[in-house]
Amino acid sequence: MTLPTPYRAFPNSFRADLRAGKRLIGCWCSLANPITTEVLGVAGFDWILLDGEHSPNDVITFIPQLMALKDSVSAPVVRPSWNNPVELKRLLDGGFYNFLIPFIESADEAKRAVAATRYPPQGFRGVSVAQRSNRYGSVPGYFEGVNEQICVMVQIESGKGVAAAAEIAAVDGVDGLFVGPSDLAAGLGHLGNANHAEVQEAMAKIFAAAKAAGKPVGILAGVEADARRYLAQGATFVAVGSDLGVFRSATQALRDKYAQI
Repeated sequence: MTLPTPYRAFPNSFRADLRAGKRLIGCWCSLANPITTEVLGVAGFDWILLDGEHSPNDVITFIPQLMALKDSVSAPVVRPSWNNPVELKRLLDGGFYNFLIPFIESADEAKRAVAATRYPPQGFRGVSVAQRSNRYGSVPGYFEGVNEQICVMVQIESGKGVAAAAEIAAVDGVDGLFVGPSDLAAGLGHLGNANHAEVQEAMAKIFAAAKAAGKPVGILAGVEADARRYLAQGATFVAVGSDLGVFRSATQALRDKYAQI
């Protein structure tokens, strides 16, 4: 049996595939556990989002999950809690190369996110000579080449962000736009209803801005019909579910089979 080649962070094949417009199917990872993350990695998703915004994760819990994905074809992507340069620095040193930055509302915010992930002169990432990302100082040419390996995707999830989508997409170093459907719906006055016509219209504007800039666009869509629709509309990196959702629905279905015994 031929096994798939494990994902390698350096060079960053995920960034290359994303920028090439390849279709990349992912899964959200929220359980903050290396065992369940490892199970997700066995499934063979193109990418796995390790969530630090709406999950009980931090640098200490992220690193064992990165270790759990070392033999997987799935590219680890991290969503920090905020567009915070200090947090980004720690995640970079911890071994992440792919970032989804939440709640970006302007080109300036996007530029700050990109700059936080680059060493000078392209940015202001702080320098640690030996850290996990450069295998504790053993990667030749790391400092000279790593800036070109970092992938930054920015999440647009507010009316203000939608209005600035074209300017955000044009920022050098932004590799893709990502739609945050739940927060976008809430911000537009339709909490819990991402399929409302006004929300869908806003999403279409984000898709159009990305296309005009030659940048890929992605989204989280846990309902299969929604995921297929967004893929048909031009989304190329789509998360089609979450570990928490799969676990919750499967355990409930199992219990319900025996509810009448």
